Amino acid sequence: MKKILSLLSFLFLAPLLTGAPKMDIVDTAIEAGNFSTLVAAVMKADLVESLKGDGPFTVFAPTDEAFKKFWPETLKNLLKPENKDKLQLLLTYHVVSGKVKLKKAMKLDSAQPTSGGSLKLAVKSSVLHVNHAKVIKADIKTSNGIIHVIDAVLVPNVSKKSAAVDPQDPDLDNKSDGLASSK
Repeated sequence: MKKILSLLSFLFLAPLLTGAPKMDIVDTAIEAGNFSTLVAAVMKADLVESLKGDGPFTVFAPTDEAFKKFWPETLKNLLKPENKDKLQLLLTYHVVSGKVKLKKAMKLDSAQPTSGGSLKLAVKSSVLHVNHAKVIKADIKTSNGIIHVIDAVLVPNVSKKSAAVDPQDPDLDNKSDGLASSK
């Protein structure tokens, strides 16, 4: 009986002892409590299933504070059902395929988000910057990737010919190729 209890204890405690994360990117963001705007947007954009997928993914996750700096009318418009494709573009611009830890990211000049395009990576005063956003917390491990917390919403650089974002769309603020900058 003692051997059985020892074996059961080991089976239940082993994942905790190895430090293997049990929650995926979405569940980790929900539990953290400071990504409610991001999580709501991911749900509206129907990206939950994708971000719960096998991955691995690296997510540059803007906090609720970062979304407060993002132009409110633009965000409100992006959350409308008719702008779902634009919201998906904005959100997938924050996701990179693969698991890129901070140490590796600090050696790179750029990264390719799943939306396409490019993210500019730069180290300034020993802090990683992604485009204009600062990484304020790094290397949050999840079961399907890693999260780097950023202090601003990243805005895709979209050409006027893009079908995904039309800068002339009256439903969006006309301030930055149909999406607003959080600068």
